[in-house]
Formats: sequence, C-alpha cells, structure tokens
Amino acid sequence: MSLNHDKNSVVSPGRPGARLFPDSPLGEDVDGIPSGREVEWVPLVDYRRNGVSETTIHGAISWCHGDEVIHSFGGNVLCYGRSMMKPFMLKAFTEELEECSWEQKAISVASHNGDTEHIAAAQSLLREEEWPLMLTPLDVPLIQFGRQVRRPRRWYHTCSGEHAAILHGCKKKGWNRAGYTLPSHEVFTAYMAELRKYLGESWIPKRVARDGCGLPTVSNTVNELAKIYAGLVRDKDQDWIWEAMCKHPDLVGGFNRLDSTIIKAGNGKVIAKEGADGLLGISIEHPDYPKGLGIVIKIAHGWNSQATWYVARAVLGVLGIDLRNPYPLHRQKAFIVPGIVPDDKLEALEKIPTWDEWDPDTDRWLYEIDV
Repeated sequence: MSLNHDKNSVVSPGRPGARLFPDSPLGEDVDGIPSGREVEWVPLVDYRRNGVSETTIHGAISWCHGDEVIHSFGGNVLCYGRSMMKPFMLKAFTEELEECSWEQKAISVASHNGDTEHIAAAQSLLREEEWPLMLTPLDVPLIQFGRQVRRPRRWYHTCSGEHAAILHGCKKKGWNRAGYTLPSHEVFTAYMAELRKYLGESWIPKRVARDGCGLPTVSNTVNELAKIYAGLVRDKDQDWIWEAMCKHPDLVGGFNRLDSTIIKAGNGKVIAKEGADGLLGISIEHPDYPKGLGIVIKIAHGWNSQATWYVARAVLGVLGIDLRNPYPLHRQKAFIVPGIVPDDKLEALEKIPTWDEWDPDTDRWLYEIDV
C-alpha cells in the first residue's frame, strides 16, 4: 500500500522527492539499530501534585570508571553524541589552537547562548575576510531577554565558536577549508581517530548523521559515551581543553546554563557539556575513582534542562559536589528515582533535596478536606 500523500506533493510515490523520505510513518526496522520504542527507557524524575505523579521524565544514565561501566540504568541506548562531543572533535586541533587565548579555546568547545562575549570570542578566531567561510545555519541568540529585535546571523548559532575554531585549525594544518562540514573531509577523519583512542581502533559507528549545525555526528551507546567522558579525565593534562573549560565556564554555555553551572560548582575537578535533544556528559576527577569517572544522562523525549538539572544535582551530590537547585519550580515538586546512582550511593541520595525555600507549596491545601 502506498502512502496517501496529496497528489501534488513532490514526495508522493513516483515523484522525484519520494526516495528521500521514509516509506512508512510507522518507521522502518533496521537490523542492529533499535528504535526509541524498543529501548528500555526508565523513569528518572517524576513531578507530583500533592503526592500523585502528573509528569514522569524517562531516560537512561551510565556511570563509567575508566573503561569499566559500573552502573547503567535505563538500558544501553543508542543515540547521537551531538554537541556533547565538541571537546573530542577539537582534540584534533589542540596543537593548532595552542597559542590562542583561553577565551578562544573555551568558545571552540562551546554551545553558547549567543551573548555579546560569545560572539566576540568566536569572531576573534578568524579574520573578518574569512567569516564567509563559516557554514553554521542562520540563527538568533539561544536565550533572549526581552523582545527579539535581532536578525538571524551565523555568529548567533550556538556552534559558531566550534566552526570558527575548526576553520582556524584547518588553515594551520594546511587542509582545504571548503567542505569542512562533510564526512569526506579530513576534519571528520581526525574526529574518528580521536574517538577510537577511547573505543578501540576497530570501532565503527552504526550511523553517521548530519547535526543541526551541519557537521557530522555519529551514533554511540550511552555506555560508550560514558567511557569517552571517563577518558577525558585521564587525558586532562595532555592538552588545554579541560583547563580552558574551567577557566571560562560561562563561555562554554552561558549564564545559568546547566553545564556552565556544573563546571563552576566543580572547582576545577568537573567538566560538563550539554548536547542537543537531552544529553549531558560529565567528567569527574574524584579520589574514589582514580581512573576517571564519566557519567552521561540521556533524556528520552529530548532536552529538558530542569529535569536533567535535578538528576545532575543528585549524581554530583552523592559524590560530595554541591550543585544548586534550578530556579523556582513554578510547578509540582520533583522526585528523583533511586536507580540513577549505584546501590552504594543510595543512602547519600536520600539526603539531597529537590526543593528549596523559594519553591512554592501551592499544589495542596494545608488542612483536611471533607469529601
């Protein structure tokens, strides 16, 4: 049975555009690539109104110590690393960017808000006549204060610092900067080489996709991502990436962004990086984990900063790292699911509240109701 497209649609059966689109709205079964309906998502956070769960946030989380996965909750989900992998893509250019300022280094691994300081740092990586080489999509600042009056520009895109740094690095390496976003370019080959340092020389991604900024993103399991982030601790002194992110956390994301706030809370011992559609990677230097600890959170339905923040506060809290709660809830109270931490951390988890004195207690009446 053919799809019931409008007869004038360019993607209706037999039309030239049809082959570019899926054959069924129910999705296709591909060997070795589970769909989101087949993976073992579990509840991570639920919001309760007067004790009854109204909203449940599902996802998956993995803890890795060195090369060993020590805790996995929610299944070993296959996903894309997205912007969470910027520190590893830029590892291919650490020598070429060595003489850059710390601000330029920090913005190169950023998914920034598009504030003034972000744009200035990104633009400084290239001469003005080189700016047209940058291929980020047109965008507006990620977080707006007040009415939107700015026209879309490439520099406002959250990935502009990464793109500018890659172009800067390509020039230093003598690589052709045309086509730098393509999977056939040396940039992607160098990125694959960096990932294989953590996953083994024979590792091959099951899928390579085009990220929102135009660069390639590859599929990894949540356990693989946690292993890579554990490796970031091991290699922290081999290049400038860790230090740059710690020196300028607000360039990595921005004011009140989750990853920037985690880095500041970690006092030089923690690196965090958000990724689009529900990803957070955390690298932790901790005496109980001498081989490096990597923790990766994936939210099933996509990006949910507040729910991810509660999970991050809980996992960091059981490790003795104090991350403040998000700003006031303005909704039901949040509760953490115990499985997000290993069994030996459960006692510590029970001592970390998900509310503060500024959170409203407006989901109930404070007297018995006769019904």
